[in-house]
Amino acid sequence: MAEQFEFELVFELPEGEHDAFSLFNVVFEAGFQDALVGTGRAGLLGVELEVEGDDAEGAILETARALIKVLPAGTVLREVCPDLVSLADVAEKLKVKRQALQQRKMPLAVAGGLYRIDEVIKVVMEAEKPKEGQRRPRFNLAAASKWFRAGPAARRVNAQLTMREIDPATVERIPRPEREESLFLHS
Repeated sequence: MAEQFEFELVFELPEGEHDAFSLFNVVFEAGFQDALVGTGRAGLLGVELEVEGDDAEGAILETARALIKVLPAGTVLREVCPDLVSLADVAEKLKVKRQALQQRKMPLAVAGGLYRIDEVIKVVMEAEKPKEGQRRPRFNLAAASKWFRAGPAARRVNAQLTMREIDPATVERIPRPEREESLFLHS
């Protein structure tokens, strides 16, 4: 059964000037008319979307492949979000103030106030089952559900990109012998 997933793909563009309107157009013409496209950082293109699929990882990879084919030659997939998230990001998705999350026992931050999304999801889900004498939080899980469903898959895809199990230029899986050779060549 198909589900909806919300995630952002961050692409590194090849060197040179890139017209923001042209980039918007290729994303829209590729069939992603509802995507939010950001060009705020030089050399990077962020595409935030909601996509339907049978599983989050498949939806992420399929979408990334479709976009990489229409983006300028030399574009590579840099990362998938949500992976590491701030409490402000999570609070915004849950439609609460950041303080509502700070009152919970949060996992340890990974770096600079960023948390692994799957660890945050566990805290939020635990909070939904309050202990006796505690109030149930007013988290809007429905608003965050598409984003939460994509989070663990985003972390897996990022790990596979880092380990060179996925080619960032094609978003295709790299066979093991080539992957091991690739690790030595790019170290």
